[in-house]
Order: sequence, then structure tokens, then C-alpha cells
Amino acid sequence: MKKSFWITFLCSLMLAACSREEWMKPPGGEGSKAVFVLQCADYEGEDVPSRLVTSKGRTYDRVVFYVADEAGRVVTNLKGFYDYAASEIHLEGLQEGDYTLLVLGIRGDAGQDGVSIRKLNNVSEPWLIFPAQLSKPLEADYFYSRTSFSVSRKPGVGGAEIIVSAPGQIVQRRIAGRVDFSFAFRNPYVRTAVVHKEVIWDAVSFYTTLSGDGSLSGEADMQPVVWPLDSVASFCLPPASGEVPLQGAVTVLTRDYRKNQIERTYDFTVDSLVSNRIYRVHTPVVHPDDKAGVMFVTSMAYEEGGHAKILQDEERKEIYTDTRQRSFDTSQPLQVEITDDGRLHMRFYSPRDLSDVLVRARFPSVSDEYIDLAYFDTVPAFADFYGQIPLFTSECMYRTVSGKWIKVPPQPLTAALDASYEVISGDAYWEKLQAIRHGWKVTFNLYGGDPDQPNGGPAGNWMGIRPVHCREVVAFFLNFTYMIDMQEHEDILRANEDRLYGNGGVTDKVSAETVLKQMRQPRSLRVGLVYTGNGVLGLGGGDVFGAYQGAWLSHYTDTYACEVMFHELGHVMGYSHDSAFTYGPWAQELMNQFYVDHLYLMPIDSPDYLKSKQSPALYK
Repeated sequence: MKKSFWITFLCSLMLAACSREEWMKPPGGEGSKAVFVLQCADYEGEDVPSRLVTSKGRTYDRVVFYVADEAGRVVTNLKGFYDYAASEIHLEGLQEGDYTLLVLGIRGDAGQDGVSIRKLNNVSEPWLIFPAQLSKPLEADYFYSRTSFSVSRKPGVGGAEIIVSAPGQIVQRRIAGRVDFSFAFRNPYVRTAVVHKEVIWDAVSFYTTLSGDGSLSGEADMQPVVWPLDSVASFCLPPASGEVPLQGAVTVLTRDYRKNQIERTYDFTVDSLVSNRIYRVHTPVVHPDDKAGVMFVTSMAYEEGGHAKILQDEERKEIYTDTRQRSFDTSQPLQVEITDDGRLHMRFYSPRDLSDVLVRARFPSVSDEYIDLAYFDTVPAFADFYGQIPLFTSECMYRTVSGKWIKVPPQPLTAALDASYEVISGDAYWEKLQAIRHGWKVTFNLYGGDPDQPNGGPAGNWMGIRPVHCREVVAFFLNFTYMIDMQEHEDILRANEDRLYGNGGVTDKVSAETVLKQMRQPRSLRVGLVYTGNGVLGLGGGDVFGAYQGAWLSHYTDTYACEVMFHELGHVMGYSHDSAFTYGPWAQELMNQFYVDHLYLMPIDSPDYLKSKQSPALYK
């Protein structure tokens, strides 16, 4: 059964729910039936050719209609309804004569606009009334049509035939006009650095009243008002009274990478606003940074770039185990390079975001000084950023370390061959990463396992490491190589020096200085995931390191998980099970307890950055 609405014309307009089947069986009486299809026309001035739209869904949220006679009086005792699904008005009970069908359609919530809809007795009476004070744009769309039709009788074989002369389609046009705002920026990084846009309207008067016959009257003053343009760039307004043009100004507030704010204001004038027409205010923004060459990568610019991330669950094993594509030094987790085609490439081996990041570069062919090449509001965790560098495509202005601005013509790609880089950040996290002075190089290895298999495809004591584990590898080794340079760590080693012994047993004393040198010497590790089915929890020695899944998940707070980790690190440092560095106090008491107790001081101070325990990519 279709959802329909009756309209019975007696002394007043009344809406009630009813079905098509009930309407098709009216209680007696004579008269003709007529069906009118409602269509919505585009605004005049749309970018596409004008067309009529008949929605297959809900064209209007509310429809009010009247039938008036030749004298303009509203006709009573008619029966009719609007079929929302078909966008059709059905009328019954029409007698001979000439008529006018008046239709008001509303799309949206008219209550938000404070409009009122009055009952009509005559087409000359006020019908739709807008507020006397307009402080904001219209939220709903309002459509109006006035359609003439006639009903006559024609003699026929079986008696008189009733003829309805009416258009089968009624074109509805908007009562309001629309003003669209757009902006053009010469530098794309200026566009994505906009803080705020707004329009300031000068005082103007609008019509307040639409009568049944379509005439406009009444006036409402809109005093100078400010409307934001950040999330909305189109405003619907009632038609302006008289032929006074709309005037105002748009203001654009931006910021630059050095935390300055720049405001620019542009005046505009458009023709007097009329119904069903779009008016466009286009502003070419002229900005001090139009010729700036720095890549100012705001959060918006980064998001629009659609940049990938490394070590994500969907990353293929052929990628994350390829040392040419995935490897890092813990003392340089933020990798910076310029690609052969002139793009800045930044890859970040980090479970945490880094904010306030300035990348400087020195090109001997350009200047002896470093220049500001790129600035990032935020470099996301595990970022894999690529962006075209303006230096190789256009003449730009660059700021040097000493504060000078230099004009640099387009450079050949070969200029990048001799480039050097430095990264500066005010983020406290960057300070911790910079404190990692003795980096270890880390890669990821399957050791014969298969991460595509539900059980990891065990191969001996190994199973296939997955990206969820690789991310934890990054977290642990950033923390470990930070820890080895902590003064607190050095103090605890020296305080317990008498408990440190080598492969020769408890009498084979090892000094704290020796241990520190072993921990701080450059190393390269191929890290994997240990299969526990054979009773093994960890493997280590030389450049091999592995731990079981539970250790990777719990190293933050679990001293036993840390014991496993440090036991294998003891093997990496060359110690056997006869030493203090595996089944002795170094791994089982000192390092594991220190790591957990001092986690709050380390770069990755919480498991909440990765939330690996909730990952669906874990082995069950």
C-alpha cells in the first residue's frame, strides 16, 4: 500500500493519511480526475545544461496545494492527494471551468528557517512568509508553481465526455536564489593552510512574503552579518527587494609554517538576487606565500595526498621482508631522501606520530646554507610520504638557516645527488628519538615460515612474522636502543657490576663498561617470530633475533616477556647460558625489571599507540 496524503478542500486545507485504493473509490458524486507530475528545475546558472528532475525517491518533504477558480477563489469540496513516491498530485471532483493549480513544495526542515505557511482563500493572499529578520541563510529549499488548466464536456456516443486540458508535468522552480563562493590559490600549500574563511554581507533588504499568485511583497532587512565559509560555500536567500545588488567582502585567514597568520579581505558585488538563480563570487587569492617553495604539509594537505603507511596488516610479505624496501636504523627512524623523479620521500619507523617537523636541505648548487624544504604539521606513525618538490619545477623563494630569503630558479634533478638533510622538531618525542645515539639496524625475516597460513606455516622453531609483529619490533628496539644510553641504565649496571659474569661462569667477571660497549656497538638484526609448538620461546645469536608472539605483545609491562627478550639479546651480544646475560641476573632481574619500571621515560611509553592485543591479524 502506497503512502499518500489526502487534501480535502472544504472551508480549510486539511492533510490526512490515506491510501490510493481508498481514493479510487470515493463516496459518490460526479466530476473529473486529473494527475499532475511535479518536476524540479535546476537553478538558472548551473554549470550543467538546464534540465528537469523527477526524483524516484522523496522529491519533497512537504507539499501544500490549492485549486483556484477564474476569480482567484480557492475551490472547496475537491478531493486529492500528493503521492510522494511518484511525485504526483491527484485531483478528483472537478467541474467544468477554468482553474489554477498552486503548488508549494518544501525540501528540508522549514522549521529551521522560522517560516510560516498560511491558509489561502484567495490567490492574492499571503501564503509563504519568511522571518522579518534574516540572520542566517535558508536551510530548506522552497519550490513554487502556478499552473492553469480547464475542465470541459464533450458530447460522446455514450453521453458527455469530460475533458481535462492540463499539462501532464508541472515545473517547480525555487523561490530563493543562491550565492556560491569559490577561491583560487596560486600555491596549493596556501589553500591547505587556510584557517578560516568568512563572508561579511552589507545591509540589504529581502522580500518576506510569497502570495498564492506568486507575487512577492514585504521587506526584511539583513543587517551587516558574518557567515563562515569553512564548511559551507553556498547560501540560499529570499529574493532581494528592488534591484539593489548584493555587496560584501570575503576574508581569508591563513597560517604559514613559521606560525604566522595572514589575513586578506576581498570586496565583491553581485546582481540583485532573484528567484531560482545562482550567483557566483569567485576570489583569486593573492598571498605573500604564492612564490614560497617550502612544502607546507598541513594535516589537510597530508590527508588529501592519500599517502600510504608502511607495515600495515594488508602489506604483502614480499614487501616487508625485502630489506631494500623495509629496513631501518633505530637512531634514524625518520628516513629522508629525494627520489630520482624529484619527489621528497619520508618514511617513518615509529608507532607514534611526530608533530612540528621541519625538513631542511643543503644543495651545493643552490647555497652553502641549509634551506627550509618542507614542514609537516604531523608526520603520522609509519608514514610513507611522497610529494613533488617545487625546487625542481619552478622558480621559488626559500628561507635559509640564517633567515635570508633567496630566489632559486628551477634546479636540475641532479642537484639532489649532493644534497644533505636535517630534521628539526619541537615535539618532545623527537627529543627522545634524537637521544638514540647508538642505533641498531633492523630487518624482518620469515625464516621459512608463512604468514599467509592461519598457523604461520611453522618451519622448525620459526613461524611467519606478520606486520602486527613488525610494528612491535619497531617499538621494542626504539625503546631498547634508547635505554642503553639512559643514565639510569648505566647507573644500575655499575651498581650491580659484581653480579655480571661471562661464559666462564660466576668467576668470569665482566665490567659494566664492557657491557655498555657491547650494547652500544653497531649491530644488524634479522628479526623473526618464534614458533612455540616445540617449547621454544626465543632465539638469538649473531644477527638473528626472535621471540614468541606473547613477548612482542607484552614487553611493555610483563617482566617475563622482557626476560625472554633480554635473554636472546644476551646471545646476540655473544653470551652463552653459562653467563649472567641469559639465565642470570642481567636478563632475569636487572634489564627486564628496569625496562618495565622505566617504560614511562622511553620513546614508546605505552602499548596504546599500537593496541596490538586487539589486532585481528594476530595468530589465534
